[in-house]
Amino acid sequence: MAKEVKITSRYLQELEKELNYLQTTREREVAAMIAEARSYGDLSENSEYDAAKNEQAKLQGRIAEIKDLLSRAIIIEDENAASGRASLGCTVVVEDVTTGEQSKYRITGAQEANPMENRVSEQSPFGRAIVGKGPGETFTVSTPFMSYEMRVVSVTRED
Repeated sequence: MAKEVKITSRYLQELEKELNYLQTTREREVAAMIAEARSYGDLSENSEYDAAKNEQAKLQGRIAEIKDLLSRAIIIEDENAASGRASLGCTVVVEDVTTGEQSKYRITGAQEANPMENRVSEQSPFGRAIVGKGPGETFTVSTPFMSYEMRVVSVTRED
């Protein structure tokens, strides 16, 4: 059996929107690229045709990837929303106990995590440490290289 993938309802909507775009607009664009490249004649030495076919392969790969994700998706519910505790789908503001610096993160499933956009997986060291914590509570994040102490400033649900 395929492994379940935890995603938020927001990410589900993003995936469905992307899939719709890829299967409609983008497929027509790529088909037009292929048709135009074919009109140039001999396909054996037609770099435009090769590029268009490569684009088509990438497109079909991404469509298959999204369909697979959607077939295994489990929409996460925020069982801690009423209690104000950090969980999947929540946005948390934390403060470094040592420096006083505050940061804002969204706790997500592994598929939608993107540290560059402050979206962290509940499976990451930070995610494992903060899930279940509420405002005012401190927690320690342990990584292979270091440990640091953080304090939860706020927990909100933004969907």
